[in-house]
Amino acid sequence: MEVNIDVWRHQYPFELLDEEEFSELFRESTREEYSKNEFVIHEDQSETDVHILIEGLADSIMHRADGTQHSIRYFYPGDLIGLMVLLTSEKMRFSVRCLEPVQTLKLKRASFLKIMKDNPTFSNVILDRLSGLTKSLYDEVKYKSSDEEEENENGLFKERIKKYMEKPVFIQPSCTIAEAAQVLREEEVEGLLVSENRQNFKGMISYHEIVEAFMNGESYSSVSKYMKDENFSVGEQDFIFDALSFLKHHPATVIPVMHKDQVAGILRQSSFIQINQSVYFDLTYRISNAKTLEELVKLSPVYNKRFQEFVRSLIDDQMLAYHIAELITNYNDRIHKQIIQLAEDEMVSLGYGAPPINYCFLIMGSGGRKEQTFSTDQDNGIILADYESSRNKEKIEAYFSRFTKRINDMLDECGFPYCSGGIMAKERKWRKNEQEWRTSVDEWIKKLDAEEIRDFTIFMDFRPVFGDYTLAYELKKYVSNKVKNSLGLHQLLMKDTLRFRVPVQPFGRINGFGKKRLLDLKKSATMQIVNAVRIYSMKYGVEVNNTVQRLTLLAEENHFHPRDVENAKLSLHRLMLFRLTLNLEQLKNGSPLSNYVSLVKFQKQERRSLKEALNVAKRLQQVLELSYNRNRVM
Repeated sequence: MEVNIDVWRHQYPFELLDEEEFSELFRESTREEYSKNEFVIHEDQSETDVHILIEGLADSIMHRADGTQHSIRYFYPGDLIGLMVLLTSEKMRFSVRCLEPVQTLKLKRASFLKIMKDNPTFSNVILDRLSGLTKSLYDEVKYKSSDEEEENENGLFKERIKKYMEKPVFIQPSCTIAEAAQVLREEEVEGLLVSENRQNFKGMISYHEIVEAFMNGESYSSVSKYMKDENFSVGEQDFIFDALSFLKHHPATVIPVMHKDQVAGILRQSSFIQINQSVYFDLTYRISNAKTLEELVKLSPVYNKRFQEFVRSLIDDQMLAYHIAELITNYNDRIHKQIIQLAEDEMVSLGYGAPPINYCFLIMGSGGRKEQTFSTDQDNGIILADYESSRNKEKIEAYFSRFTKRINDMLDECGFPYCSGGIMAKERKWRKNEQEWRTSVDEWIKKLDAEEIRDFTIFMDFRPVFGDYTLAYELKKYVSNKVKNSLGLHQLLMKDTLRFRVPVQPFGRINGFGKKRLLDLKKSATMQIVNAVRIYSMKYGVEVNNTVQRLTLLAEENHFHPRDVENAKLSLHRLMLFRLTLNLEQLKNGSPLSNYVSLVKFQKQERRSLKEALNVAKRLQQVLELSYNRNRVM
């Protein structure tokens, strides 16, 4: 069968060849076909040619001396097969097995080696890309101990108390019981340290003693009369085991933490849910109990300094950035839920009544994937229970038109700007009943054009956040079944994601624009990974929304190699970390939130980290393009 080699002329790394070299390399190329479980290359072969994987999926296997096999990586369309044998020690025994029907373009070994000899640039790229990786993987497999040291499960008990202690709250011994009660309520602690100088303490008074005093009618007696002067205390450099044991049996108290003879802090049960998490729990509690929009505005991530400090502390603790993004999204979910509840209450108070039918409010885009940073706008919609046969159809439509507008307005006030593309529940296009949504999905898939593809991409990641979740679950099933086998839709989504090329050149230079060399961390990097993984998830019927979860499932079902998945996760972490750090700096300086970072400000290590993440994004983009380019072979 004739091979169309022109498709490779502008593919990296063959774009580094001149016309004569390209012609020489591809002149005698042949198209090969292999069935599932057949070998493209087997370890017993004395010499192998180089193959370009055109279609299908293959597995690279290392044969170990003990007779076992170890899966090293997967080959995807566009990958070069045979280089590990070509470029590494003859003692390294590899095979390449087809996991599904495979087509390759076979290049002559002698021609490939000659081009590498004649073209140092091409040769350096090939060696840099594969040789080092192969050797490191071999060493890892060869020398890695089967009985690796497991993480110590009791590590928590070996940590020092200083890490967990909180700021102490003092009260003078001459203060009244009523005053002590007021301080306890304001500071929201279980007990107060009684001290005259805020350094040495005489005793402690807790809710138990205060209740006893009030029941005795002595609310204006002095604290010194009811305080306990025999108290359990710990040193700040002690291990936390003893403190945990004490608090297990005395949950409603606090433990003074001492530095020599002075109070350095306190411990309580909530101290061991991490201090930072205690801040999170406090804020989310306040959201759930907010009665007014003004209260919610103050608790919004972009306006609440405590929440911003909390996120900074998670970054300092080296928490994975995509886990931080999920936590931010969960926090935003709570604000959405409370706003919708306030909007319902407002509709009742204004005389419009409660919602006349069931509905489900949807979050889409990054919120649907639980990947929000501080820089995020509204992407939402609503599913209404079918009401076509209702005599009150017009009233129902008027109700939800007013209701959704109020929700979107309140979200905007809380720091979630209106979507510039109009993807909001107040818009009729995004406010539909069950059947209308199904009809829209059918029409989208049949007639989707370039202008609407962005909307559909955002819609694909919808997730319920309030109301009747079964409406969303049923729609999700319907959408998943429709899109799984729609090759035309996959092609459109692929073309859309290729509109934004990853701005990294062959030898690692990152392209930025303007004097500050600005880079859009979202459109030029993160979204390339997100979009590629979404398309593969559609292809293989993976129904979860979160990109990291999608990657995990794709690996479990052998569509992605675990190593490729870990590389993609690491890249997502790095890119999201850059975005979170950028947003926090913008909030600190009072600057507008954006995803544009200046490359000139990057340190060497940051630049290298960014380049590695961009290379993974570029690799995914290239694999995606070749996987869906059906015109590459004639």
